[in-house]
Amino acid sequence: MDPLDIMMNLEQVIPYYQPIVSADTREVIGYEVKAYYQEGEGERQRLDWFFKDPSIPHDFQLEVNSKIQQKALDDFLTADSSSSLLFINYDARLLFKDDGETLLTLLQSYEEKGLNLSRIVIELKEEHITDEMESLDTLFKYMKTLGIQIALDDVGKTNGNLGQMALFEPNIVKIDVSFLKDDALPHLYRDVHYSISMLARKIGATLLFKGISTYNQFNYAWRNGGRYYQGRYLGQSQQEFAEEDSCKEKIERDFQLFVQFEKKKMKAQLELASRINKQFDETLPNIKSDAPFDEIIFTVGHACSQFAFRVYICNDEGIQLSSNAEKNKDGDWELHYEGRLKNWSWRPYFFENIVRMNVEKKGILSDLYTDIERDEQIRTYSYPLSEKSYIFIDIPYDYLYEQEGLL
Repeated sequence: MDPLDIMMNLEQVIPYYQPIVSADTREVIGYEVKAYYQEGEGERQRLDWFFKDPSIPHDFQLEVNSKIQQKALDDFLTADSSSSLLFINYDARLLFKDDGETLLTLLQSYEEKGLNLSRIVIELKEEHITDEMESLDTLFKYMKTLGIQIALDDVGKTNGNLGQMALFEPNIVKIDVSFLKDDALPHLYRDVHYSISMLARKIGATLLFKGISTYNQFNYAWRNGGRYYQGRYLGQSQQEFAEEDSCKEKIERDFQLFVQFEKKKMKAQLELASRINKQFDETLPNIKSDAPFDEIIFTVGHACSQFAFRVYICNDEGIQLSSNAEKNKDGDWELHYEGRLKNWSWRPYFFENIVRMNVEKKGILSDLYTDIERDEQIRTYSYPLSEKSYIFIDIPYDYLYEQEGLL
């Protein structure tokens, strides 16, 4: 389609609304405005390309943007939903071009008609916010004083840095999960999204997962701290605002399944920890108190051979006191001396787990993480030998895969 055709027929540019639902209420709490061009009876075309094409003049894009926003704001005022939010996409480069004057003039004109600006969310894509655009920070702060909320879109999708997120302190952080396929939800993305969720929590931002088209993607978003959700699995874009309870029944049903599965996983992890702990209770009393550390790990390795592939001992400062006892491909245990005296204090949660073991006087099963040497997901069980020494056993992916609820 020729951009000039769009500029000559602005009345055919229309907004569609995709519902956004909340985990809190299981109801629709907002709508994202999507730009469409109505070509004929029942024929419409998304206008994403129009705003992404660098050859189209910024003035054209601003004019079409304003037209869409005017129509959406008119609909929003007419609908008069006192609690819902309206999410408006805006190119950060256009915002930078006129220092937000076009947008703010439009919104303030609707404020005079009764619009509550705290119900407006301006979405900006992370990739469009460059280091040269730090001056936007002042504009964002001013917009927030007016009650307008800021959403940073597609966070973590490109090579953007989390420093931008920390600098701008958006109200809402949007993460796209549409590229995650049901048969391969990469654990590395889970780690990236976990980091984003932790930073969002620090700055008081809400996580919104978009692009949800399947049950598994919805589950992934729920497990990774999403409060808001968006995607065709929950509601398609349409010309009217969806009813608040349009997908409440589906969400509540799915949440029940999510919770049941998480309970099953927790039970499986507790049972594994209990089994290892029982094995330690049987094995450690048979080891002399003054036995060398390498003798201890060799004995423990043999006793835990069914579910362990590596055993080692560290002190409370993270220094490895023993070698590594490792099971080879033939199932035999070998000592690898190069592990001795390595420092593992840099590992996340190391000292937290040391303190927990001292206080609780029992072992701890770690979450899933990727082992550097084997390049596979594993778990580690740590157990206090004394107030100063702790034994660690690494559990391989093959074993976790065979046991329901451990991955």
